[in-house]
Amino acid sequence: MAKKCYVTGSGGMVGTHLVEALHKAGYRVEGSYYNPTVELDEVLALPADKLFELDIRDHAKMKEYLSSYRPDIVFHLAAQSFPVKSWSDPYYTMDVNVNGTVGLLEAVKDIKKEDPSYDPNIVIISSSAIYGEALLSYTPDNLPDESCPLLPLHPYGVSKVAEDLLAFQYQRNYGLRTCRIRLFNCTGPRKKGDITGDFTYRAVMAEKNGTDTLVVGNLSATRAILDVRDLCSALMILGEKLVPGEAYNICSSHVFKMTHVIECIEEVTGKKFKLIQDPKLLRAADERLYAGRCDKIKALGWEEKLTYLDTVRDMINYWREKLL
Repeated sequence: MAKKCYVTGSGGMVGTHLVEALHKAGYRVEGSYYNPTVELDEVLALPADKLFELDIRDHAKMKEYLSSYRPDIVFHLAAQSFPVKSWSDPYYTMDVNVNGTVGLLEAVKDIKKEDPSYDPNIVIISSSAIYGEALLSYTPDNLPDESCPLLPLHPYGVSKVAEDLLAFQYQRNYGLRTCRIRLFNCTGPRKKGDITGDFTYRAVMAEKNGTDTLVVGNLSATRAILDVRDLCSALMILGEKLVPGEAYNICSSHVFKMTHVIECIEEVTGKKFKLIQDPKLLRAADERLYAGRCDKIKALGWEEKLTYLDTVRDMINYWREKLL
């Protein structure tokens, strides 16, 4: 019988792709969403066994649902996931990311106490934003592994430190089968609010409007940006093979300056853009380098298959279908 999976945050970019990937792999999949970042009609069209609205901060409803469904694997993606938004609303960011994670883990803990045979694998999506300032001591030739100190530079990063350590604490104290994913930059079709999603959207809008200008932010930073479909393959491996209590970096092996984003967009569109920097797109604090080592997840059999150019091409095509 197919294993049962539950995806929190199935209305987000990663969540929608993970639901599709799990379904394609033959799992039974149910997912919850709340204030989805992907358009609701796209969420509801996902090939899931059940999709429903649930605020992860509603701990009673979370426990009621988990008690009924009893998933074999839980993928916890639900979060306020935009660092920029965390500056303007740190209260909401902490409430969703920290209290929502506590509620999920408390629900599993309580069910496990009532029925010790219930022992799901729980994949908690934290973020490499927890490393923050510590990344300043690294270079592209000496990337951080999971032992990197935790020195986040924004409220979002702080909330993800709490989420990461909660997963560790519940494993050590209550025996929950949690692992922590320290996800570096990831993007793909349906993504909004990151450099690739915003730039590809603006490039397609420029096509639509017949202009050749592109508004940009900081292009001097160095990043590794993973395709969401490669991320999904890593998450499914961990859903089956995770080592309880462990942390895993997941990151692209392709490290480049943000000017490469523009180069790929120009290659796909065949257009040379005039760049205009908008000070509003610059963060109060920004990591100069944003990439990491992924030896632990690769040891479980994961490999990256898509290039950044592949990702940009698919995102351009996604926006063209929606806008042109």
